[in-house]
Amino acid sequence: MPYNPNETKKNNLAQELRMLSSMTAYQRASESGIWGNATIEIKTVNHRFLDISLRLPEDLRPLESLFREAIQKNLSRGKVDCSLRIELDDTNADNLDINNDLARKLIESATSLSIKGSGEINPMDILKWPGVISRTKLDVEHLTSMVSDLLNRTLILLIEARQREGNDVKATLISRCELMKTEVARVRQGMPEIISGLRDKYRDKVNELIEAPDNDRLEQELLHLIQKMDVEEELDRLEIHVAEVKRVLELDEPVGRRLDFLMQEMNREVNTLASKSANIDTSNSSIELKVLIEQMREQIQNIE
Repeated sequence: MPYNPNETKKNNLAQELRMLSSMTAYQRASESGIWGNATIEIKTVNHRFLDISLRLPEDLRPLESLFREAIQKNLSRGKVDCSLRIELDDTNADNLDINNDLARKLIESATSLSIKGSGEINPMDILKWPGVISRTKLDVEHLTSMVSDLLNRTLILLIEARQREGNDVKATLISRCELMKTEVARVRQGMPEIISGLRDKYRDKVNELIEAPDNDRLEQELLHLIQKMDVEEELDRLEIHVAEVKRVLELDEPVGRRLDFLMQEMNREVNTLASKSANIDTSNSSIELKVLIEQMREQIQNIE
């Protein structure tokens, strides 16, 4: 894959225009030259913080700080596994070193031990001796620029993959928000009828037990009961939280932790709504809201 100088500009753009990103992605990119081939692979999964694990060739360990800095600049959260693999071209003479001193000593030793009529020493036998031929050590300075460009290209591909999945998650969350709004509206619409039914039910029950009830006292008790069952505040807060989730989804920054906090708050309101429920329809709506929140929470676990 040839290097495109426009990739650097693209990388900067990816950092400036952050979209909703998933923490789950995998990408790889390669670069070839007369020296051989280099491949970088990056895999990310969800994690509370940014946890970077690097696997580099021993000769390129000095580049570890370069890798960490680039990853930290582009990613905010997730467990990141990044590896660099260098494969030198064994057919390129520049990649091979011959230990002339060792070869010379082997020839001298073989000559001194040669037996009359054994024939000449075969140079290929000398070259096969361990340590005579070895690969040239990787030139860190020469590879730094190439590896840096390759790392940037891989990170760009990774960011794009995370954002594509993030957009899918965003669409799912928005659809769940709309379902929650519908459920909240259903509960709110049914509350006057529920309260009226409870008032009639308790009034009829009291009339069955007492021939001449104190209507003023009865109204006070009914009012107190209705106030305890009032869920208007919980419904208002749920609507506010739903609107906040939709607003946060449009922010160009990492929002996973903020969304996770909103899920906790929404779950708290639904628990209160369920505890105040005095009607099967309200109880069913509470269960449906809990299911929707849990579905959202599972998706949010993967958001950066």
